[in-house]
Amino acid sequence: METAQVELTIGGMTCASCAARVEKKLNRMDGVSATVNYATEKAHVSYPPDMPVADLIATVVKTGYTAAEPPPPAPEPQDATPSAGTGEGKETGTDTEQRALWQRLVVSAALSAPVVLMSMIGALQFDNWQWLSLTLAAPVVVWGGLPFHRAARTNLRHGAATMDTLVSTGTLAAFGWSLWALFFGQAGMPGMRHAFDPTVSRTDGSSAIYLEVAAGVITFILLGRYLEARSKRRAGAALRALMELGAKDVAVLRNGAEVRVPVDRLAVGDRFVVRPGEKIATDGTVVEGVSAVDVSMLTGESLPVDVTAGDQVTGATLNTAGRLVVEATRVGADTRLARMAKLVEDAQNGKAEVQRLADRVSAVFVPVVLLIALTTLVVWLLATDDATAAFTAAVAVLIIACPCALGLATPTALMVGTGRGAQLGILIKGPEVLESTRTVDTVVLDKTGTVTTGRMTLQGVHPAENADEAELLRFAGALEHASEHPIARAVAEGAEGRIGPLPAAETFANVPGLGVRGTVEGHEVLVGRAALLRDAGVELPEALVTAAAGDRGRTAVYAARDGKALGVLTVADAVKETSAEAIRELRALGLTPVLLTGDGRAVAEAVAAEVGVDEVYAEVLPEEKVRVVERLRAEGRTVAMVGDGVNDAAALATADLGLAMGTGTDAAIEAGDLTLVRGDLRVAADAIRLARRTLATIKGNLYWAFGYNVAALPLAAFGLLNPMIAGFAMAFSSVFVVTNSLRLRSFS
Repeated sequence: METAQVELTIGGMTCASCAARVEKKLNRMDGVSATVNYATEKAHVSYPPDMPVADLIATVVKTGYTAAEPPPPAPEPQDATPSAGTGEGKETGTDTEQRALWQRLVVSAALSAPVVLMSMIGALQFDNWQWLSLTLAAPVVVWGGLPFHRAARTNLRHGAATMDTLVSTGTLAAFGWSLWALFFGQAGMPGMRHAFDPTVSRTDGSSAIYLEVAAGVITFILLGRYLEARSKRRAGAALRALMELGAKDVAVLRNGAEVRVPVDRLAVGDRFVVRPGEKIATDGTVVEGVSAVDVSMLTGESLPVDVTAGDQVTGATLNTAGRLVVEATRVGADTRLARMAKLVEDAQNGKAEVQRLADRVSAVFVPVVLLIALTTLVVWLLATDDATAAFTAAVAVLIIACPCALGLATPTALMVGTGRGAQLGILIKGPEVLESTRTVDTVVLDKTGTVTTGRMTLQGVHPAENADEAELLRFAGALEHASEHPIARAVAEGAEGRIGPLPAAETFANVPGLGVRGTVEGHEVLVGRAALLRDAGVELPEALVTAAAGDRGRTAVYAARDGKALGVLTVADAVKETSAEAIRELRALGLTPVLLTGDGRAVAEAVAAEVGVDEVYAEVLPEEKVRVVERLRAEGRTVAMVGDGVNDAAALATADLGLAMGTGTDAAIEAGDLTLVRGDLRVAADAIRLARRTLATIKGNLYWAFGYNVAALPLAAFGLLNPMIAGFAMAFSSVFVVTNSLRLRSFS
């Protein structure tokens, strides 16, 4: 069934159970599948194409929250001063909310601190101190706790209960009891003294006040909310930085003149100028100029990449040297940067299987806690006939049992982990990918473009006895320079790189399947297979044949001048400098590397020996790559596949974990679970390490969150926790989970 997709920004959520409620309501709609993320405050919704988005928004509003489609980015005015792309100076709605929360926290803390101190320290309790406490605590409970009371009222109106219900009920009960004791009991009498007990104390109910509980709990929870909001913002900083990397305007060539326009007005085929120090506006092809481009912000690669006419460049990278003219090939949402940001955002909005269990717990947690609190009150009253102790224990249960840590455990770790990955050139497509990395034990490596450069290069130069290396390179390179064959280009480029400019061939002819022949500086030259030279009557010295055979796994190219052998050159798809180190790193992670290639066995085994791989599958046709992966899985292995070509896409999708090299084709990238933006195999090891670390952080967070609630509820119910201490512990649990996730920012 065909579906449409939309992402809604959800407002008014204050805890994990809020997200669970919104998700449940949306999923009850016909044909709708929704995932609501408390940390990112977004809902990813699949819905029937004929259903108006307004219906989805209306459902969220009926549930007691707000919803809106994210507005499209507004184009900057043409006369606006170009921005560096940092986003500084622009205040978002989140910034405003965070500042308002900070103001509420500061005022509440200033008012509640004296109340808490007077209640805990007997020496500070002067005559009528309780009335000063009431004066200071009332604004905290009414104004400081207003967000909790308002949310609780909204939830009540919709027949629901969330963490705000627990906080509001607990603090209002404590405040209400205190008002009764002050105005109608003994607590308002001059000379009244109040002893602080970290557990439930049994006293005359009419002389007990809980103003420090009401004010202290609200302040602690406001502190927790503020630290949580601040940490969540830091957790998402990597994605925001990624989305803000791009240039804001660009110098487009129109009728030979440069015209500055906003980047969003660029079209495919436009040519634009990039000066040294400027960001490249969008993905394109260099048509003029030579420079070095700093790609570190996208790939983590520290060294600038040299580019010249014909080379591809990526939007948001920095031109460090010469002036370039670039022709746009992708714009807007199709650019590499936009696709990276979308992949990261999709991953952050997803949910691991382990988080779905936490969501189910959170959805029923608050009603269960209310029932436990009521049961605690009744049991204490029946067991002790002490209303004060019963009330204190019930309030402690209400306040300690916040499921927020459960709701934050997975999304905050995902936000930080995927964001850090984007900074390092690793894109994790979704949380389910993390589960796969834990069990992978075999990594299948496509050879061409993954372990090797994917481009033929000159490897060996063996001149005959009657010639020297410079002569061999000069004549062979000059003749091959006139050919477009990949092997010929490797010889020509290698020769030019070693001895400098080459002479031009005066005549040139291609001999199909054998090589080329022509005239260079008046000499008749042959370059190609041994058969080409033998057919022309050229004798090949045994030493040259032996030298060619010695370069195992390489293609031999023989050269002759005026009927005599000049020497032999060997050409191969060069192994990347970092591949051997990458194999060692993969082995250190407990993975068995396997080389997979369509090349001949001799070539494959030579490459495998060079990088340290023992298991080789050679001469494998593209359609057979899937069968190799399936065969390994049938042996009981959990297989990761690393590839970059169209012919790798099916194998990437078949493997338990697909790692696509970002330098490869769109088909491979689409099929992979992890995308490695940089064409460096070492990033594959980094990606698996990061994914495993992120999964471990998620599990650690959930272990803490579940453990905290399982341990804290009985302590509160049995009267071993003062409600104010419970409030502090509850706020600390959420802050702990987010702070633990933030440790992923230091991954390297």
